[in-house]
Amino acid sequence: MERAGVQPQLDGELLVFAGGACSPCATNHGNGARDLHGCANVIDTEQILQGTDRPAVVRISGSTFSLRILAGAIILLFFYYAQGVVITLLLSILLAYVLDPAVELLERMRLPRTIGAVLMVLAMVAVMVAVGYGLWTRTADFAENWPKYSSVLRQVTGAVEGKIRGIEGQVSQIAPDQGITPPPKPSLEPGMVHNLIVRSVGSLYAIFLEITFVPFLVFFMLASKRQVWHGTLELFPVSQRTQVKETLEDLRDVLRNYLAGMTLLTLLVIATSSMFFWMLGLEYPILTGIASGLMNMVPYIGAVLAWLPAFLIALTKFKSLGSFVLIAGGLLGIHVLALNLIAPQLVGRRVRLNAVAITISLLFWGWVWGGMGLLLAIPITAALRVICDHTESWRPIGRWLSG
Repeated sequence: MERAGVQPQLDGELLVFAGGACSPCATNHGNGARDLHGCANVIDTEQILQGTDRPAVVRISGSTFSLRILAGAIILLFFYYAQGVVITLLLSILLAYVLDPAVELLERMRLPRTIGAVLMVLAMVAVMVAVGYGLWTRTADFAENWPKYSSVLRQVTGAVEGKIRGIEGQVSQIAPDQGITPPPKPSLEPGMVHNLIVRSVGSLYAIFLEITFVPFLVFFMLASKRQVWHGTLELFPVSQRTQVKETLEDLRDVLRNYLAGMTLLTLLVIATSSMFFWMLGLEYPILTGIASGLMNMVPYIGAVLAWLPAFLIALTKFKSLGSFVLIAGGLLGIHVLALNLIAPQLVGRRVRLNAVAITISLLFWGWVWGGMGLLLAIPITAALRVICDHTESWRPIGRWLSG
C-alpha cells in the first residue's frame, strides 16, 4: 500500500542534485520514508514529497573575472616584450588602410590589383626615402654646427646650476648640515654601459625590423585583401559574421579618416611652423617646423614638446625672455588652432574620444612603447572604441571612451 503524498516515481531511484553532483538514494516500496530521511542531509525530504515531481537543479557557475585579468596581463606582457613585431604589424595595417583607396582606384581603371599594390608600395617607399634624405641632409648640417649650440647650451645650464647652488648656499646658512655627507655622483659602471649598449642594439633591431618588413606586409595586405577579408570572417560563427563585417567596415572608416586627416593636418602645421620660424629669423626653420608638425600628432603634450627644438635653435639668436615667450605663444596658438578648429573638419567626428580617454591612452601606450606608443595611442584607442560599440557586453566601455 502506497503512502499518501509519495509519488510512484520515488519507488525506484531518487536523484539528488546538489552543486551539480548527482547522488542516488535507493528506496524500496515498503520503507521509502525511512530511506528518504536517510538522505535528509543532502536535501529537504518534505520539499521533495510535497513539491513537484522533478527536483530543482542547482548550478554554481564560477566567475571568469580572474581569467580575464590573467589574459589581460599576458597580452600586456606580449605587447611589451614583442613591441618590435606588434608595432611593425600595426604600422603595416594602418598604411594598408591609407593606400587601399588608391589601389581600388587603379583596379577600377582595369589595372590588376597586384600591380596596383606594387605601384602604391613603390610610391610609398619613394616618398619615405625622399623625406628621409631631406631630413638626413638638414640633420647633418645641424650636426656640423652642433658645437656652437652645445657651447651656448652649456652656458645656459651653467648659469642655471649657479643659481641653484646659490639657493642651496642660502638654505645651508639658514639650516647648516649636521654631518650629512653629499651623495656620491653616479658613474658609468661596466654593467650600466653594457645595459645601454644592449638597449641601443634592441632599438636598432626594432627599427631595422620595421623598415624591412613594413613594405612587404603592406603589399601582401593590399594584394590579398579579399582573401584576408573572407578568411577573417570565416574565423567567426555564421550567426556573428554580419556583426563582424559591420565592425570591420566601421573600423576601416575610422582609421582611414583619422590617418588621412592627421596627415593633412601635420603637413599644414609643418608649413605654418616653418613660416613662423622663418619670420623670426631662426636657423633651420624647415627642420624645426618638421619637428613641430610631428609633435602635433601627440595631442595636448605635443604643443609643449614642440617648444624644445625651437628653444634650442633660438639660444644662439635671442637673449631676452620675451623672445622665448613669443616662440612659445606662437607655437601654442598654431597647435591649439590646428587641434580645435581644423582637426574636427579633417579628421571628422568618427573617432569620438573624450579628453580623459586620450590622456590615459597616451600615458599607457607611451609607457609601453615610448615614442611610438605616443603616435599609435589614438588609433589604437579609436579601434578599441569601435570594437566596444559593436559588442553588446562592452558597450558601456565604448560609451565611456566616447564621452
